[in-house]
Order: sequence, then C-alpha cells, then structure tokens
Amino acid sequence: MDIGGVYAGWGQIVTIAIMAIALGMDAFSLGVGIGMKGIRLLHVLQLSLLIAFFHVLMPLLGLFTGSYVGHFLGQVTTYAAGGLLVLLGGHMVFNSFRADHTRNNPVDHRNFWGMLLISLSVSIDSFSVGVSLGMFVNSIVLTVLAFGACGGLMSISGLLLGRRVSRGLGDYGEALGGGILLAFGLLFIF
Repeated sequence: MDIGGVYAGWGQIVTIAIMAIALGMDAFSLGVGIGMKGIRLLHVLQLSLLIAFFHVLMPLLGLFTGSYVGHFLGQVTTYAAGGLLVLLGGHMVFNSFRADHTRNNPVDHRNFWGMLLISLSVSIDSFSVGVSLGMFVNSIVLTVLAFGACGGLMSISGLLLGRRVSRGLGDYGEALGGGILLAFGLLFIF
C-alpha cells in the first residue's frame, strides 16, 4: 500500500467529517430554537431520528437527481428552507409576546407533520451537497451514514441544550428561540 493512498483516504474522511458537521449545524441551531420553546424527551428522540433519516435520504436523492437539476433546485430549496425558518421564528417571537397564551402554531413540533416539515427544512441543503458527492467520494454509503449520524446527534444536542436553557428563561426562551430560527432562516436566504 502506497503512502499517498493512505493520505488520500484520510483526507477524504476528514472532508466527509467536516461536511457532515457543517450540514449538522443547521439541525443544531434549529434544535436550540425548538428546545427553547419547550420539548418533551420523547419528541427530542423522534425529531432527531427524523432529521437523521432526512440527512441520509436527501444526499442520496441529490446524487440520483443529477447536476443540472440539482444546481437549479439547490438554490430554490435553500430559499424555501430559509423562508420556512423565518416564518417559524417570526411566529415564535410574535407568540411569545402575546398576552393570551392560547397560541395557534402553524408548525407544531409535537405532531408528525410538524416534525416532518421541520426535519425536511433542515435537511434540504444536503440535497445540493448530494449532487456533488458522486464526483469525489469513494463510499457513498459511508458518507450519507456519516451525514445522518452527525445530523441526528447535533439535533439531539441542540434540542437538549435549548430545553435546558428555556427552563430559566420562561416565555423569553421562546422569543430567544424564535430569534435564533429567524436569524438562521435569514442566513439561508442571504
């Protein structure tokens, strides 16, 4: 075995790890925001597993979609995901300052459809990453599993951190969490 092949293999592993962490950061940030709103441990597990699943599925879909369509849809989906986070964050901030606490949440992280929408919104950027994966990685399966594991673990970390912080902040925790989602959505768009 030649030494250049060993360095190339490690270089690819390091690159995949960095990409997995970068793709998982949005799950972490979203997790902090949702955790500050308040979340049960069962929902932490369910949402994190769903995010991990989409962090595996979306790069695979990107791989099979092709580069031309992927580049076009990559920008559109990034804007859509950013817009969704802006709406969700703005709604959380608005609701945190309402006098009545009978809140009407458009995306409820406690039901399946809300979890599905949230998971898809934080995993959509891995679709465009998946388009370019086939050109440079040797092991697609290892790569997408690393993306899924990192996305799931980072969402668990964010949800638990947000949950812990929200206990001390009360209603301001929801406002802060909404602000985080709002800022993150604006980063997606701009």
